[in-house]
Amino acid sequence: MSLIPESFIEPLQWFSDELKGSLNTESSVDADIVHKGLILYRQNSVSQLKLGEDGVLGTVQDVIPVKVRLDLNLPYSSECSCSTEGYCRHQLAVFFKILAHGSGSVSSWVDEWRQPLREKREAKTLGLDRAKDLLKTAGYMKPDYQTWTKAFRESFDQIVGSGNPKPYLVNELFGVYARRLKAGAPFKQEWKNLYMLIGAVVSFEKLLELSVNHEHDVAAVDRYYRHLFQNILDDIEDLSNRLSIQSMPFAFDEFIEQLKDDTLPLLLSDFSLEFDRVHLFRLLWSDLFKKKEWREEVMKQLEAVPNKNLPVTLGLSHLHLLLREDEKALALLRPLDEEITPYFFYWMEQLDNKRMEPFVIEFVSRIKEYLSWRNDYYACRSFMKMATQALTPFCSETNRLDIYEKALAQMLPYSFHEYEYFLFEKKEYEKWMELQTYVGFNFDNVSKDRIKILTAEDAPILLPLYHQAIQADIDGKNRDAYKQAVRKLKKLRTIYKKMKRIDDWNLFLEMLLVRTKRLRAFQEECKRGKLIDA
Repeated sequence: MSLIPESFIEPLQWFSDELKGSLNTESSVDADIVHKGLILYRQNSVSQLKLGEDGVLGTVQDVIPVKVRLDLNLPYSSECSCSTEGYCRHQLAVFFKILAHGSGSVSSWVDEWRQPLREKREAKTLGLDRAKDLLKTAGYMKPDYQTWTKAFRESFDQIVGSGNPKPYLVNELFGVYARRLKAGAPFKQEWKNLYMLIGAVVSFEKLLELSVNHEHDVAAVDRYYRHLFQNILDDIEDLSNRLSIQSMPFAFDEFIEQLKDDTLPLLLSDFSLEFDRVHLFRLLWSDLFKKKEWREEVMKQLEAVPNKNLPVTLGLSHLHLLLREDEKALALLRPLDEEITPYFFYWMEQLDNKRMEPFVIEFVSRIKEYLSWRNDYYACRSFMKMATQALTPFCSETNRLDIYEKALAQMLPYSFHEYEYFLFEKKEYEKWMELQTYVGFNFDNVSKDRIKILTAEDAPILLPLYHQAIQADIDGKNRDAYKQAVRKLKKLRTIYKKMKRIDDWNLFLEMLLVRTKRLRAFQEECKRGKLIDA
C-alpha cells in the first residue's frame, strides 16, 4: 500500500524513469553513486522526509548530516547541501526512501537500471560467438555481387538482428558484425575497396530495416546508434572516392550496375532519416554512378513517381545538377519549404564558383525562416558556423562580400560576433554601431584597441557610446561606478576637443552636473578628477 498521496505517484514515476536514463550504467562514477546511495538507504540514514510543493525534502545522516531536495518535475534541479555537483549518493538515498514509501521496489529499480549493462555484455559475447561460427564456415568468397550481399545480410541478421535487440544493444552488436565483415574481405586492394563499399551500403540498408522492424523511434535511434549511420556514410564517401580515382577493371562494371539498382529503393522508401538517405544517394551518384545514360534513366524513373516525397524531389534535383541542368534543379527546389536549407551545403561544396552563385543566393534567402523554424539556440548556432564556413570561400574568391554580409544579417542574433567583426574590419562603423545597439550595447565589451581606432578614424560615432556608458555608470549609484563614469568623461572631453566642439562639451557637462546635483559622491569624484573646480 502506498504511503504517499496519489498526486505524487505520477511525478515520482516520471522522476524515477528520468533518473534511470540519466545515470550511465557503464560509468564507474554513476555506479558508485547508486551503490553508496543504496547503502545509506538500507542503513536507515534518511530521516525527516517531507512532501511539498518544492518536491521531496529529506535529511541524510552521512559523515555529517546533509539536506536534500528532489525536484520531481525537473530532476536536474534537485539539490544537496554536500559539495558534489549533479546527482550524489544522498539524493539517491532519499529517492530510494520515497520510492519504497510509494510501493515501488528499490531492488527492482536497481536491477532494471543495471539490465542494459548486463544485456550488452551478454549480447557482445553472443555476437562474438556467432561471428566466430560464421568465420569458420565462410572461408574466402570469390568476387560475386550476389554472394557478397547475401553473406552481408545473413551475417547482419544473425549478429545484430537476431531476437528483439534493444536500441542500446545495437552499437555493440554492430561492432561485432563490422569486424566480421572486414574479416571476409578479399586480399587484393582494388577488390577489397569494392567489397567494403558494397558492405557499407548493405549495412546502411539493414540498419534502416532494423529500426523500422523493431519500432525504434527517432529519439531512440538518435540517442543510441545514429552515429553508426554517419560513420557508414563517411566510409562510403571515402571508398567511393578511392574507387572513382583508380582505373577500375571491366569486371567491376557488373558490380557497380547492380549496386546502382539496389540503392534506388533506399531513396524511394518511407524510412525515416531522410537526410542520411539523400546524402547516400548524392554521394554514390556523384562519385560512382557516372554514366550519363544511367543518370538519365534513373531521372525518368524518379519523374514517374506519383506524390513525390522530399528525398525523391531532392534526388531529382541532384541528377539535374549532375547533368548540368542547373535551372531545372533550382526550379524543383524553390517551391520547397525551409526544411531543405541544410541540403544546400553539399551542393555548395561540390559546385565550382561559376555555377554556385544562384544556389548561394537561394540558400541565403532561406536562412532566416530556417532558423525561426529550428528555434533551438545550440542547433542554430551550429548551423550558423557551418553556413559561414561554406560561404566564405565562394564570397572571398568572387568578391561577393555583399552576399556574405546578407547571410550574417539573416543569421542574427546567432551571428553577432562574426557580423560585428566583419563590419569593423570593413570600417563600416555606422553599421557596426547600429548592430551594437540592436543587441544592447555594453561599452565595457569594446576593446581599448578598437576605441583607439574609432577615436582616430571616426570620432563622432563614439559620442553616443560614451554618453550611454556614462549614464549607465551614474545609474549604478556607488563610488566605484562614479569613478568609472569620471574616467569616461575625461575621454569624452578629449574627443570633443579633437572635434573642436568644446562649447558642446561645456554645455553637456553643465547639464549633467545640474541633473546629478543631489548625487554628492558623484560630484566629489568629478572634483577629484578635475572636471570641475574644487
